[in-house]
Amino acid sequence: MKKSILYSLFAIIAAGLLTGCVSEKCEKQHKEAKQARLMAQAKVSKDDAQKTALAKVPNSTVREAEIEKEHGKLVWSFDLTTPDTKDITEVNVDAITGDVVSVEKESAESEAKESAGEKK
Repeated sequence: MKKSILYSLFAIIAAGLLTGCVSEKCEKQHKEAKQARLMAQAKVSKDDAQKTALAKVPNSTVREAEIEKEHGKLVWSFDLTTPDTKDITEVNVDAITGDVVSVEKESAESEAKESAGEKK
């Protein structure tokens, strides 16, 4: 499976280089390629990490999930919502060990600012 991810990554990069890709669609393709590369390194599946994250925040649901490098660690990052608040709880699960790395509450406003900063 890792070979197919690498071949897909190569195809996306090659297509972008050949077309001079600079649009939002290209940014999405680059993000997807990065996610695929990081997923190939993970030892813990997204589903297993998600179960761990949801167990940390009772009655929560996943709003967003991604794999990323944070402070030198490969982590699954989950933004969780709960019915009783507009705040977001970010739970990071180590993608190698499956341990919870951090749990942070963020206001809806700060989360929106963070998302807007990523889009620039």
